[in-house]
Order: sequence, then structure tokens, then C-alpha cells
Amino acid sequence: MKIQKILKRLLQLHPKEIDLSLHRVQNLCKKLGNPQEKLKCISVVGTNGKYSTIQTIRAILKEANINVNIYTSPHIQKINERFVFNGEEISDGNLAKLLTEVEEINAGEPITYFEILTAAYFYYAKNFDNINIVESGLFHRFDATNILKTNLASIITAIGLDHLDWLPENGKTIEKIVYEKTSSLLNSKIIIAKQSNKETLDIIKKNISSNPSKKIIFNEQFIYSQKENGFTYYEDEIGEIKLPKPNLVGDFQIENIATAIATIRSLKLQIKDEHIKNGITRIRSIGRLQEIKKGKIKDLCKKNKIFIDGSHNPLGAKVLNKYLESLNCNKHIILGMMNNKDHNEYINYFKNITSLTTIDIPNQPNAIKGKKLKQKLSKLTNVDYRISIQDAIKSISLSDNDIILITGSLYLAGEVLDLN
Repeated sequence: MKIQKILKRLLQLHPKEIDLSLHRVQNLCKKLGNPQEKLKCISVVGTNGKYSTIQTIRAILKEANINVNIYTSPHIQKINERFVFNGEEISDGNLAKLLTEVEEINAGEPITYFEILTAAYFYYAKNFDNINIVESGLFHRFDATNILKTNLASIITAIGLDHLDWLPENGKTIEKIVYEKTSSLLNSKIIIAKQSNKETLDIIKKNISSNPSKKIIFNEQFIYSQKENGFTYYEDEIGEIKLPKPNLVGDFQIENIATAIATIRSLKLQIKDEHIKNGITRIRSIGRLQEIKKGKIKDLCKKNKIFIDGSHNPLGAKVLNKYLESLNCNKHIILGMMNNKDHNEYINYFKNITSLTTIDIPNQPNAIKGKKLKQKLSKLTNVDYRISIQDAIKSISLSDNDIILITGSLYLAGEVLDLN
């Protein structure tokens, strides 16, 4: 409860939830002694795959006994998830002390919620001589994380259309999104993940062409191929590795794993092949195609499998549907989304779905109501609405081997985990 009271105060420091600018966080970090200038960082930008790439790096480095700090957003269940130091989430007590101290140093100056959290992360991270993996928020150019002077590397994960409501009417394009995410990358190394199409990759290459960083690009400097025996062969300029099957569900996750490996090997951290092989079988993943194997929500499905996935944009839907298409069973989707998403574009990527049930996302005033979402998807057949997650699951007529997927929002994924 103490942390919630502090967070409530921080939310009141600025009238807007998001106000894309750097001067407020720069001013606060100056008061804090510019801790961000003392850190060794890997910056991660993109639309999809950031979380999985970060967690893969974390798992591999852990195998090599290399400690990391991690800053990500949003959180799924607890805000502590955003603050990882020495490989572990910060404790409630230390987080409360940290936020209180930074709040006092800020002295009531206007600053957004994300900006003050970012400054707090940098301030605490200076206590550790670790690699910091820092995820960019909304875009990157005016994101609060973009105040570093140097970094070890920048990772560009898959880029697609998302957060279009923050762009001008004439700028809701992939070109504009690529510009916002990549135009201010630092001069170090740039690792570019597999993109959804050649057009997007070409736009990225053009946008960073004047950046003198070494470019490490999927299908040029690193590549992977999957074999029928479940193994994946990864290869880069250093050599080839035969990888075991990772513990993440979905072949699309290999793209993120390969990007993580390319990043780690480019940094020459004395990582052995065995660290990589063991690490990718022990990746921590929450709310990303995560199977719920036990708990109250699982009990409602009995023997049927149930997954949650926080994807919420067309690119996420595309890769998620590719995984579902590989399954020989009936698929039932429970969908809850935020108001500012492209609801029709998202759901149109899913093919051969047995049923679709829309729901309200609890505790999220900015979510679209399930009834309204159903109306927006009226062109589809077999769409139902239920007020709650539990009611939606109970309403589905399940046969043997059918699966349920709850998707459309990371906030919804968090609610499912809390209920479970």
C-alpha cells in the first residue's frame, strides 16, 4: 500500500500521462548527478519482440554469471517488474525508499510518471557495476530513456504500426515510426532483428545509413535455420551454434533469440556456447504466449490448454496467428483491448478461429468496453460478449484438445495472472 500511495503522488506531478520531451527528465537527472552517464547500457527499441529479446539476454548472461540490471515497461502485475538489479526485481522496501528519495529531489517539479520512474531507475542502477538493458518506451527520439551519452549497443527489434494515436494525421506511416525509433541511436553497435518485410528493413537501413555504428543485420551478419529435429542452427561472423529447443512457445521466438545471441556475441563478453545453449532453455517469460498450467483460471478449462498473450498490434497478431495455424485443433479467442488500438486490423490477422469472445478489461478506464468491441467486429461471425474473463471461459463449448487464447493487451494478461 505504501508504494501505491507514492505512485499516486507521482501520477499527479504532470497533467498528461505522456508528454514526449526530454527536458524534464534531463533536469531531474542533473539534480541526481547524471547517473545515466555512468552506466553500461544496451538500448532496445522496436515494436514487437523487445521483452523476449531482453529476457533471452538476461538468461544467457545469468548462465555465464554476469549480472544485469533491466528497465522495462509496462509491468504485468507489479511495478517492481520494471526495476531489475543484479538479475532480481527490486524489493518493495527498496523501491519505496528509492521513489521517495527521487520524489523529494524532484521537489514538485512537473514531470510525467514514466519520466520520474526512468530517472529513479538510472539513479539506483549507478550502485551496480552491471550491464543495463534499457527498453525504450513509446518511441525513442523523445522517450525518457533517450538521455544516454554512450552505450554498448542498440537493438532494433521488429518494427510495425503501433501507437499511431501519438503521431500526426499525415505521419501515421511506417517511415515515421522507423524515424522516431531509430534516428537518434548512439554510435556503438546496432543489431537489427528480422523484420516482417524487406520494405521495413530497407527503411531502417536508410534511416541509420549516416550512423557510423557497426551494423549487425539479420540475414547479413547473422542468420538461423530451423531443422525438423527441433534444433536450430545459428550462425554469425564468429561461427555456428547448434541450439536446443528453447523454452519459449512459438517458432517466431527464434527471431528474438537469434537477435539476443547476435548482440551478446558482438560484445565479446567471454560467453561460451554452453552458456547460450543452457540459457535459451531457461528464459523467463510472462504474458507472452504463456501457458497457464495451474490456478483458478486454469481450473475453469480443466484438461484444455489456456494461453495468455499481451500482443496488441497488427504485427503481434500476425506472428501469433502463425503459431496458432501450426496447431491442429480448435482455437477459441477471448479478446480485450485498449481504446487506442486498431481493433479490426488486429483481429483480422487471425484465421480459422472457432469462436471469439470480447470482454471488459478490469481496472482499465482506457480500455474499450467489450460490448463496443463486439459491435466493431460485427462483420465477423460467431462473436460473443461476456462481462468477465471467468464468464467468457465458462461460456465456451470446448471439445478435447481445444485451446483458449486470451489476448489483445498486456494489461489483460496481468489481470488474468492476478485472477489465477
